[in-house]
Amino acid sequence: MRLRTIAAVAAACGLLGLAGAGSAQDKGGAKPAGKPALTVTTITPQRIDMALNVQATGSLAAWQEAIIGAESGGLRVAEVRANVGDTVTRGQVLAVFAPETVEADLAQARAGLAEAEATLADARANAARAKEVEASGALSQQQVAQLLTAAKTAEARLLSLRAQVTAQELRLKHTMVHAPDEGSISARTVTLGAVLPQGQELFRLIRGDRLEWRAEVTSSEVARIRPGQAVTIVSATGATVTGRVRVIAPTVDPQTRNALVYVDVPAAAVRGGGFKAGMFARGEISIGSASALTLPLAAVSLRDGFSYVFVLGAGDRVSQVKVQIGRRSGERVEVIGTLKGTERVVATGAAFLADGDLVRVVEK
Repeated sequence: MRLRTIAAVAAACGLLGLAGAGSAQDKGGAKPAGKPALTVTTITPQRIDMALNVQATGSLAAWQEAIIGAESGGLRVAEVRANVGDTVTRGQVLAVFAPETVEADLAQARAGLAEAEATLADARANAARAKEVEASGALSQQQVAQLLTAAKTAEARLLSLRAQVTAQELRLKHTMVHAPDEGSISARTVTLGAVLPQGQELFRLIRGDRLEWRAEVTSSEVARIRPGQAVTIVSATGATVTGRVRVIAPTVDPQTRNALVYVDVPAAAVRGGGFKAGMFARGEISIGSASALTLPLAAVSLRDGFSYVFVLGAGDRVSQVKVQIGRRSGERVEVIGTLKGTERVVATGAAFLADGDLVRVVEK
């Protein structure tokens, strides 16, 4: 019995020794793999052609703004038929001046013309009779010359009065103020009943409802811009339209070192209300395309003002790689840095990873 007890104790001690040896081996061996920080999918950077764009900002302005003024002075405004925002057509009546004063002046001028015509007829008859009797000596040479001069004077007076009649007819015509072109009224300064001097501004008209975007471009980028290039313009209201570069300013502002690029805005966008003269807008001028190494935007993590991606390495551990973000096309962005295009990059969840983390990779 005693022998059996000693054997059992010895066996137990042997088991404890083996357990202690195993624990010591675990402590002196390799570090365990650990638990993955995140389950991820990976992608490979893709090289595609992306548009080259020049970013710019600027103001919208009227392509041409016509100033409509009073062509006759001293007349009372009898009617105002247009207001700010109205769309008008060429020749449409915008305002009417009271014509009574002009009509009276025209009647007086026509009466003077009729009198001058009668005077001329009488002077021509006297000159003709003087020529007939000149040889007979019934009239002296001085009298004949006076009669001939009177005829020429009457003819000159007739021409003068005809010109006065024409001038009064023009004044009567100018009592109706017409639109010189189609477009929209952008300003109105005329008021009913006012007596205005000649040349006083009445209305301003945006010709053809055409606007232009005056984009400010740096002097280093203006050399790449050409007339006819497509431009995407976004107004302050969020409306977007595609225009075309019309002309580039020949000079650069010495204060800002920026050049103006004039871009035509389609009239349909103006009539839609999303674009108005004086409004601020931003846009992109398309200057061509070039190849770029791209990744989905979700694969890029922004930390401390810098952009990073996580590249899968040996043992399913990720390494943090700093990159620069370039052009964008939809959900893809150009990555500029040390990537060669063959790496396996974490597609989503980069914001939850740290450099050296262990991940579990699954296929899509």
